[in-house]
Amino acid sequence: MQPHPEIFVPYERLIEIEILGTRYRVPENNSILRCLQYLEMDEISSADLCWNGECLNCMVSIRSGDKQKAVIACRTDATDGMKIVQISENIPFIVDGNNG
Repeated sequence: MQPHPEIFVPYERLIEIEILGTRYRVPENNSILRCLQYLEMDEISSADLCWNGECLNCMVSIRSGDKQKAVIACRTDATDGMKIVQISENIPFIVDGNNG
């Protein structure tokens, strides 16, 4: 049974992404922000975020090879192997190493 299935895009498996150096398993087919919410349900759900790309409070930086780019987490899907190297201070995500 998927936790809170009503808020996630349907998924069949978890993919692995790296967030600030720690690996996590998150639902495929979902935005980066939904994946962060999957890991930190209460904190992300109550954060001051618009969830539609207008406030820009959910900016993250992803690295691919030696290139890094900023993206809006609510508008960018997480992909298997993605590396998130910076997270906006508006996103209350706590790296604890226990979610992987």
